[in-house]
Amino acid sequence: MTAPDLRRIVDVAPQIRSGALSPVDLVKGCLDQMDRRADVNAFITRLDEHALAQAARCEREIRDGGYRGPLHGIPIAVKDLIDVAGTKTTSASAVPVEIAPHDAASIAQLRQAGAIVIGKTNLHEFAFGTTSDESAFGPVRHPLDPERSAGGSSGGSAAALAAGMCFGALGTDTGGSIRIPSAVCGTVGLKPTSGEISVHGVVPLSTTLDHLGPMARCVADTALLFDVLKGRPPVGTVPTADRLTIGTPVRFFCDRLETGARRALEHAQSALTAAGHELRETDVEHASWTPAVYLHIVLPEASRFHARWLERSPEAYSPGVRLRLEMGRYVLAEDYVRAMDLRAELTAAVDAALEGCDALLVPAQPMAAPLLNTPTVDIDGRAEPVRAAMLRLTQLFNITGHPAVALPGSHDIDELPRGLQLVGRRHQTERLLEISAALEPLFLPGTVAMST
Repeated sequence: MTAPDLRRIVDVAPQIRSGALSPVDLVKGCLDQMDRRADVNAFITRLDEHALAQAARCEREIRDGGYRGPLHGIPIAVKDLIDVAGTKTTSASAVPVEIAPHDAASIAQLRQAGAIVIGKTNLHEFAFGTTSDESAFGPVRHPLDPERSAGGSSGGSAAALAAGMCFGALGTDTGGSIRIPSAVCGTVGLKPTSGEISVHGVVPLSTTLDHLGPMARCVADTALLFDVLKGRPPVGTVPTADRLTIGTPVRFFCDRLETGARRALEHAQSALTAAGHELRETDVEHASWTPAVYLHIVLPEASRFHARWLERSPEAYSPGVRLRLEMGRYVLAEDYVRAMDLRAELTAAVDAALEGCDALLVPAQPMAAPLLNTPTVDIDGRAEPVRAAMLRLTQLFNITGHPAVALPGSHDIDELPRGLQLVGRRHQTERLLEISAALEPLFLPGTVAMST
């Protein structure tokens, strides 16, 4: 195996099935890469012995004719917000936790498909941040530049994928927490339609905004994981051969972009046109409402869940996360209900923007991965809080529930990835994956290059 092994699930699965590649060797390669890239700090809990035992079991099952499908024997990383039986779900916090007695629904689905849980990944504490630097276990560092953030809150999952420590991962997404780290690390991350994948056994942040979804190194792998999480046989997806109409909202989504993000978007638009697809400028009415609506929902819902521990052990939280949770106590019920009403209007606005379009194309991030421990970032000559900037282009689709996927865009002269985002119609996540598979090679031909 190469180090890091950046092959795809769709490439290694046939070799595992035929016996040409051993699941044990695949797991060992990932564990070796965890050792080599310990500086990334992608994992909180490593499950080395368990993973190797499971790999040996998978090898026996496959040899005896019990092949379960393309995830059989594949090492998968799991965000440490998701229960894995027999391990602690720390949520990257010092708040006391217990060992999970049962697998989350998503983990049970993965196990049934023969996937191997190789470890639990680091994150922004309780998923309440975008940089994964507020963690009781230290910050997640970008695989290409350890002085930069890997994004968040699912930063460990994206960094582990990008650095070759696993072949797929699970993340959660409340305001962009799958798509943000995927975008800055140069991987693929899917936020499905709201309610499409069970969040049973996942520590909640916001009960009406939370999503669980797959993360991988290509769309085809993401689709396989999505199938399993939906509780069906992993078939994957076939790129659509249709001539597509792609909506390009400009207002709000392109108001403030750093040069590299703008160039990546323009590159993608030019590639779409050259391939014969139609670009149609559209608009999401009232998109500027997004931050206010989001905050008036996420803050009180998060505060409610954490109320008990905020009373008992407030000092156990990192300062930034504690501040946001405390803020939720002061959101009026009237403001919460009003935000819910505006949520319905924003949902209708995204539906309207999609009329006559197969998908919307917008940047996933307005900039590259920010430096760690830096409160602001300069975008288009204007200083902006890092958290607000990283959420700005993703959180709307948690509010509305539309499926959205982060795809790698072109790297800029700084050699850092720039992410793009495709948004589909509600309850048509499979169609969005077909579109994404077709457009993926246009946005960034070839594989994502990561340092070893």
